[in-house]
Amino acid sequence: MFIFSTQGKPCLAAVFLTQGSRPGFPSACTSSLLPEEEKHSQNDCFLAAARVGPGGKVIGVDMTPEMVEKARENAGKGNFGNVEFRLGEIENIPAADNYVDLIISNYVINLSPDKKRVFKESFRVLKPGGRLMVSDIVLSKDLPLSIRDSVEAYVGCISGAMLKEEYLQAVESAGFTEIKVISETSFPGENWANAPLADTLGKELGLNAEEFRNMAASVLSISLYAKKPDF
Repeated sequence: MFIFSTQGKPCLAAVFLTQGSRPGFPSACTSSLLPEEEKHSQNDCFLAAARVGPGGKVIGVDMTPEMVEKARENAGKGNFGNVEFRLGEIENIPAADNYVDLIISNYVINLSPDKKRVFKESFRVLKPGGRLMVSDIVLSKDLPLSIRDSVEAYVGCISGAMLKEEYLQAVESAGFTEIKVISETSFPGENWANAPLADTLGKELGLNAEEFRNMAASVLSISLYAKKPDF
């Protein structure tokens, strides 16, 4: 998740929340279903730095000290003077109230155990009139309990996903308005067949290929837009 200004003027700060792993999990969102550039979300901070310009600032946030240290090292190597990295969690964003103009989140919020709080925190740090752009994994129907309890499915960004309707309700409950689903896609069957997650879950849960495809049909990738009202 990162935040930057697109309003034709320098923003005070831009915030990027990376996909650091949760305690007990070796990595987050490692499924080969996701595009390669979305697995290395740290790089988006450096791309955002050019967008905010020298008068703006990008603040990257990760929950793991190792990732923050590595990101700071890369920022120094690239001479990104307007990029800063902080240790923190998306449920408690280390940024002031009404501070940023735009939040962009790529496949991170579904990993949080408290998604409603993430949206409330995003609402808090946005300026009045600020915008939220999110791409994430949601579900069209409930997953079987065995998959929801699977560590491998969590790491693959599936078991932690919410129903689409509940996800949109969480955004609205946080205070956002003008909520629009811009795009919605399902993953083609061949993508699942070639994903390491499919083989792992098949072995862990005893699912055959057809059973896994039926389950996977409920998994959607959406992009949505929302706005913090002008006060």
